[in-house]
Amino acid sequence: MKRLACVVSYDGTNFSGYQVQPNKRTVQLELEKALKKVHKGQKTHVVASGRTDAGVHARGQVIHFDSPYHIPEAQWPKALNACLPDDIRITRAKYVSTDFHARYHTSGKEYRYRVLKSEQVDVFRRNLVTHIPYSLDVEEMRVAAQLIVGTHDFSAFCAANTNVVDKVRTLYAIEIEEYGDELHFILRGNGFLYNMVRIIVGTLLEVGNKKRSVNSVRMALEKCEREYAGKTAPGHGLYLWAVQYDEQ
Repeated sequence: MKRLACVVSYDGTNFSGYQVQPNKRTVQLELEKALKKVHKGQKTHVVASGRTDAGVHARGQVIHFDSPYHIPEAQWPKALNACLPDDIRITRAKYVSTDFHARYHTSGKEYRYRVLKSEQVDVFRRNLVTHIPYSLDVEEMRVAAQLIVGTHDFSAFCAANTNVVDKVRTLYAIEIEEYGDELHFILRGNGFLYNMVRIIVGTLLEVGNKKRSVNSVRMALEKCEREYAGKTAPGHGLYLWAVQYDEQ
């Protein structure tokens, strides 16, 4: 058996998230269906770097799976893409050691969140960006974002229904960049809790809209309770952009 790691991009619009669910269309389901075709009916389990929710997109999701075939690395994307729907693409494939694990061996991730600043919804981007029709104070959001950078207990920025006990994570950077009529929130860290990016972005948007103060962000980190942070931003503006590993 050989183990392969693949970089996967997908448009999450028509998926009920990444993970297999009964009677739902998911990214994992489509990947395993494609691998079953390639392996002539043999079921192949796929492991991902992490799950994404319904509507969330990915540019650089990483998966691994085992295969008895020794197809050249450059041919794997072609073979799998021929069996995949148009909203999923394998962009790269590489043979890795048999102890490589796409989830447990991650050293960091980068997420991006796209916000459209305009009076009206863009019909062509409605599933790819979150529309904000009101003005935002970008500089104020940048000041608040720097309070969140660092190592903290992110309990306030995690979905209340999560069963994770250790909620300490390190955010290396939060950048807010302007691209025409869009704002891109770029978050890099060693790991992210459930809904963490969306809650951080939702909180920063409330700062930008003057619904909360910069100091309230500091308080949320101190109190470690969900009620002190802002609303969860919609899923369709979020992208799993890249996953890092210590080894190439």
